[in-house]
Amino acid sequence: MPTPTYSFPRGFLWGAATAAHQIEGNNVNADWWEREHRPGGDVSEPSGDADDSYNRYAQDISLLADSGLNTYRFSVEWARVEPEEGFFSQAQILHYRGMIEACLEAGVTPMVTLNHMTLPRWLAHRGGWRDPASTDLFGRYVEHLLPILDGVTWVCTINEPNMVALTQGGQEGTDMAAASLPTPDPVISRSLVKAHRRAREVLSRRPGLRSGWTIACQDFQALPGCEREMEKYRYPREEFFSQAAKGDDFIGVQAYLRTFIGTDGPRPVPAGAERTLTGWEYYPAALGEAVRYTWQAAGYTPIVVTENGIATADDSRRIDYTFEALSSLYRAMIDGVAVEGYIHWSLLDNYEWGSYKPTFGLVSVDHETFERRPKPSLEWLGRVAKTGLLRRD
Repeated sequence: MPTPTYSFPRGFLWGAATAAHQIEGNNVNADWWEREHRPGGDVSEPSGDADDSYNRYAQDISLLADSGLNTYRFSVEWARVEPEEGFFSQAQILHYRGMIEACLEAGVTPMVTLNHMTLPRWLAHRGGWRDPASTDLFGRYVEHLLPILDGVTWVCTINEPNMVALTQGGQEGTDMAAASLPTPDPVISRSLVKAHRRAREVLSRRPGLRSGWTIACQDFQALPGCEREMEKYRYPREEFFSQAAKGDDFIGVQAYLRTFIGTDGPRPVPAGAERTLTGWEYYPAALGEAVRYTWQAAGYTPIVVTENGIATADDSRRIDYTFEALSSLYRAMIDGVAVEGYIHWSLLDNYEWGSYKPTFGLVSVDHETFERRPKPSLEWLGRVAKTGLLRRD
């Protein structure tokens, strides 16, 4: 049977994503930098220079644009913009304005994330998102960024608040995207919802700007008779945050894997299943299922896939995975789910929260010379973006 070809709509966002701490390098005022250098800590290697994208972002944007992709999702680093409480660095604010302008000049749509996992050290020392003042502090930070958002249509307020609520809830040993997740801290969860809404209030002052937040989603599947256990497990880890997005301009879905739920909670990856470099099951159809569920949980709020990808050293498997994931996404769209774009994770091989070993990138990076080496998957996905046609070859 021939491989099908799917035609995506015109105006669809096709892009790749990064996050500041994972690619910029030397983010010394962030809580994660402190965690990486803590004696006896739980991090296997520090981020260090990362991909030196702080200095090389123009090259990265050019690689993306030249491939045919039309959208770059990147994050602003709060710890750079406000390295000490109340001091806002105009130089850093203008740095991120430079990134926006580089996108616009290259014909690339900038999608700006205002907070991607890290916090300034000073706020972390105050209790982070547990601090009752964190909502207003985040709002003040967003107000300082508002002037540089000219020409920006898409803004993600907070990345994966559900993961933030469990990893910043005193559970430092937690895998940043583990299949078996502890319960998010309820105080942090509520604080993040307030901060998100405060940020959207500020962003609403700029006409034409669309804002939302991005959720770490999974394809949860109940074992026979365990539907109630699955819903109980999923609600505080995902659905609470998706429901909070009702009425937003969009919601970002970030999906990589499925998890089976039994009477005692998550089950291990099935024996014999192919695994990625993160130890997750190779299951690209998780994207379509996560999108379908989020569409309902978020009250039919428009969706952008803001992350999806695979950690692998075999780039041909990256193409296979992405083809199957996009196929599942297309089927969801045909069934009526409003999806406005697909942003691949990630543009570059980067610092995956403790290690450089899981390689998600469409572009590899030599960490001695910082040379960028595009992989065949970048050309393949760029061709899909240019034509709007999804083919495996």
